[in-house]
Amino acid sequence: MKVFKFGGASVNSASAVRNMANIVHRHLGDSTLVVVVSAMGKTTNMLEKLVPGVNPPAQHPALLKQVTDYHYTIIHDLFPDTSHPVYNAVENLFQHLAQQSALPPSDYNFDYSQTVCYGELISTTIISHYLNSIGLNNLWVDIRNVIRTDNQYREGIVDFAATKCNTQNLLPSINTLPLVITQGFIAGSADGHTSTLGREGSDYSASILSYCLGAESMTIWKDVPGFLNADPKYFPDTVKIEQIPYNEAIELAYYGASVIHPKTVKPIQNKNIQLHIKSFLDPDAPGSVIGPFSTIQPLTPLYIFKNNQTLLSILPKDFSFIAEDNLQTIFAVLAKLNIRVNLMQNTALSFSLCIDDNPLLLNQLRDNLQNQFRLRYNQGLQLITIRYYTQDIIDRIVDSRTILLQQRTRTTTQIVIQ
Repeated sequence: MKVFKFGGASVNSASAVRNMANIVHRHLGDSTLVVVVSAMGKTTNMLEKLVPGVNPPAQHPALLKQVTDYHYTIIHDLFPDTSHPVYNAVENLFQHLAQQSALPPSDYNFDYSQTVCYGELISTTIISHYLNSIGLNNLWVDIRNVIRTDNQYREGIVDFAATKCNTQNLLPSINTLPLVITQGFIAGSADGHTSTLGREGSDYSASILSYCLGAESMTIWKDVPGFLNADPKYFPDTVKIEQIPYNEAIELAYYGASVIHPKTVKPIQNKNIQLHIKSFLDPDAPGSVIGPFSTIQPLTPLYIFKNNQTLLSILPKDFSFIAEDNLQTIFAVLAKLNIRVNLMQNTALSFSLCIDDNPLLLNQLRDNLQNQFRLRYNQGLQLITIRYYTQDIIDRIVDSRTILLQQRTRTTTQIVIQ
C-alpha cells in the first residue's frame, strides 16, 4: 500500500485534475493507493473569509459566489452532462457551507474548522466522481470518521490510538478497491465535530494514514521538482536536495519550509517510511526523498521566508521582571488561543515573539494580556531563516533593511526584518 498526497496546486483546474488522474492511473498496478487531496487551488483562503465574525455577513453572498463559481467552472469542464450526480452532491455541500457561514460567531477555532472543511469535502467529491467516470473506480472516505483529534478544533492534537483503531476498521472496505480518495487537513474531534490539523495540514493527514496503515511509502506531489533549498519565488537559482535525513526535515519544517507541514515527518520516521517529494508537472523525474540518511545531500545553505509576520513585545506593567510566572501566564494564553510562535526571545524586562499576522487572534491575545502587561507590536514584517549560513550570506539577504530581532545557533540564524 502506498499513500499519495495531492495539494491544491495539483488540482486547481480541470486540466490539473486530469493530470492527477493520469498519475494515479500509472501507479495503480503497483499496489493499493490511498490518495489524500487538498482543497482546490486557493479555496481555503477564500473560505477563511467566510468564517463567522471575520467579515460582515453582508459580504458573504459575494464571497460564496466566488467559491461556487470557481468550482463550477472546473465541474462543467469535467462533466459536460449537467445531469451527472456530481452536480447534486456538490450543490448540497455548497448549501451546508452557506448555512455554516451565516451562523453567529462563537469560538474562532471552532468556527474556523466547521467552515474551511468544505474545501476538502468539495474537492474530493469532484475528484472521486471524475475518477469513477473514467473507469478508475474508487472508495470515497470521509476522513473525519477516521482521524480523531481532541477538542482544540483548529490544529487539533491527534489521538493516534483512536485513529489507528478507526483505520484498522476501515481496512476491509479499502481492500475491496485498489483506490481510496479522502481528504487532507480535516479530521473529527472527540466531541463529534470537525477539526483541522493546521494550515497546509494535508501532508500531516497523509503521514498519519501512512503510519496507521503501515504504508510502503508516502509521496507528496508538488509543483516543484523536489525539496529545494529556497523558494523559487525569491531565488532563481535554487538547488534541489536529493536526500534529507528525517531529523533535518523536521527542523526545516518547524522553521516554516513550505514543502512539508511541520508535523509530517515524525509519524513516518517512527515506522521508517520514506517520504518522496515529486513534481506532478514531471512525474518521471526522481524528486527528493526524506528517509533514514546520515547527512543531507548536497550540503548547501537553506533559506526559508515567512511573510506577514507580527513582532509582539510584552512588558510587565508593574516593577517585576519577565520571570517564570509571567511566562507561564503568556504561554497559557497562547495555548488557549492556539497561536503558534515562530520565534521568541526574552530579556529581563520584555518577552518578544514573532507570530503570523492574524488580526482576529491578535486582538484576542491583546484582550487577554493587556490587564497585566503593556504590549507593543510591529506588523507587516518578514521572518527569514537561514540554515548553514555564513556572514556573507546574511549580509546579502538582509541588504539595507532594518533588523528588529535576530537569533543564531551554530547552524541556523533567524532574522525579523521590516
